[in-house]
Amino acid sequence: MKRIKSVLAKVFQISEDSITDDTSPENVESWDSFNSLLLISELEKVFEVSLNVDEVMAIKSVKDIKNILKNHGVDVKNE
Repeated sequence: MKRIKSVLAKVFQISEDSITDDTSPENVESWDSFNSLLLISELEKVFEVSLNVDEVMAIKSVKDIKNILKNHGVDVKNE
């Protein structure tokens, strides 16, 4: 999950240590609509995936991000 944490820390300007599966817009003040777009862009670039609208709308937490990346064949545990 190192690269996921790195992307989130960069986009939301938070500590990687503070990121868990439960990290979400409810507990990250900087996770707003603009930064959500930046997050999607960074995830697509870093993991070389293309997320569809349904996947983008389904992202409500780090756990959701991990599940979506898994569906794209990303090994989120060892990446």
